[in-house]
Amino acid sequence: MSLFSLSVRRWGRIRLVFSLLCMCVLLVSSCASSQVSNPSASASGNGRITIGTTAKPRTLDPADAYELSSLSLVYNMSDRLYTYEPGSTELKPELATALPNISDDGLTYTIPIRKGVVFHDDAKFDAKAMEFSLRRFIENKGKPSFLLSDSVDSVKATGDYELTIKLKQPFAAFTSLLAFSGVPAVSPQAYEIGEGKFEPNKFIGTGPYKLTKFGTDSLTFDVFEKYWGEKPANNGVNVQILSSGVNLYNGFRKKGVDIAYVSLDPDQITSLEKMSKEGKWLAIPNEGSVVSYLTLNRNQKPLDKVEVRQAIAAMIDRKLIYDRVLYGQAEEVYSMIPTTFDVYKPVFKQKYGEGNVEKAKELLKKAGFSEDNPAVVEVWYPSSSAPRSLTALVLKALAKKTMDGMLVFDVNTVESTSAFKNIGEGLYPSFLLDWYPDFLDADNYIQPFLSCETGSSEKGCEKGGSQSQGSFFYSERMNELIGKQREEQNPEKREQIFAQIQEILASEVPYVPLWQSKDYVFAQNGITGVGLDATQNLIYRNIKKEERGLNG
Repeated sequence: MSLFSLSVRRWGRIRLVFSLLCMCVLLVSSCASSQVSNPSASASGNGRITIGTTAKPRTLDPADAYELSSLSLVYNMSDRLYTYEPGSTELKPELATALPNISDDGLTYTIPIRKGVVFHDDAKFDAKAMEFSLRRFIENKGKPSFLLSDSVDSVKATGDYELTIKLKQPFAAFTSLLAFSGVPAVSPQAYEIGEGKFEPNKFIGTGPYKLTKFGTDSLTFDVFEKYWGEKPANNGVNVQILSSGVNLYNGFRKKGVDIAYVSLDPDQITSLEKMSKEGKWLAIPNEGSVVSYLTLNRNQKPLDKVEVRQAIAAMIDRKLIYDRVLYGQAEEVYSMIPTTFDVYKPVFKQKYGEGNVEKAKELLKKAGFSEDNPAVVEVWYPSSSAPRSLTALVLKALAKKTMDGMLVFDVNTVESTSAFKNIGEGLYPSFLLDWYPDFLDADNYIQPFLSCETGSSEKGCEKGGSQSQGSFFYSERMNELIGKQREEQNPEKREQIFAQIQEILASEVPYVPLWQSKDYVFAQNGITGVGLDATQNLIYRNIKKEERGLNG
């Protein structure tokens, strides 16, 4: 730690200046008109809930949605075959009526389908409609399609209310995958099957809400009166999309929104949490399984040299980021698999230590870099994320202070929707991102990042998980191990396979895991039923507004 003491003090002064600037912005914002469309909405007494967020959706088409900003909205308008019990990781049937009947060889899943369900456009839901929805997810070849296409051989309605799914190979976590927010039922009358045939500006499913407005900065969800299940506890939801954490923070403090979730900056969370203890509003912390990481593109120089990727892994000081950027609202993580899973191994700490500058210099020297010939690496981050902006600046300052000019970080930013669209095209040498799980299994922190359907050691991944995540990592051995852990039913043997996978991850460094986040939801007094599901989606249907609490 002594190597970073001067850098830490200097960063402290930078933080002070940044904080003073934020205070000025807050003062100006509070005097200006609010960005929230209807600041009095939360006190209107109409039973509707106003949710504030900075997460702007790229699409509402579940066949192409692979970001929390889109999936959280799809989740609340839809149903899947299975879902999670609130506050639990336990699966329960939703559009299915029971858990699957699985054949002895683990390849055939027979699922009974719920009767009496209709879509938002009045089309009938049955096994044929569910077959259409899953086939469309696979065959339209959107960003998340590999989640099913890698596993599923066929989907067929084998009765009016019976669905049969056949797998290419056994997959221990397949039922959990069917609870992924992006595989809901969609109306066959409103969508088409065909590569690239997406409908980004509408959603027609079977869920408790139907979409009645989709604007650039707001969405309106009305209660679906023909919903088959329990009706929502509220009269509808208005989603306000704010341009920054500052606007979300101000909008919530002025009661322009009932609930604030994703993404407030760490200092704003600290402030709101402190005031919640004074009774001004409610703070709901959630221990999450969200991993923040740095993607390293092996197809971009100088990251094509593994020693450079390893040097970056060695020089990073997570505790400094944890203390100075996140205000303790996270914990260090040393694998892409979070600590919440038994198979987690702190492989990056074991291999590189923490802030190991001397090892980083040795690796760079081995790769042919020096003070006169530095390794220059572009670090990109989404413009809406203050924590990633500050993290990028910390990394740049650390390299400048400790690496004797051998490693230089060039910091850049891009609007988040553009980033998610372009990262799979290989435009960014490195990118700071976070990962919200699709389903709760360690496989979901490995397969989407490290699998590759088509590629080579020379060209990297041309099609597959690692290509879509921007690292372009390719390893035949990794593909083999991913296949083995998916098929293995014995937990102890599966853990051994995950140990091998994590060792390769630490050696090849297509990603550098940084921290594991806590999520915070803030709600006005009088708002009840606020909670997240197991994959960190805010659950709209249970939220209720108590008029007496608001008037008080």
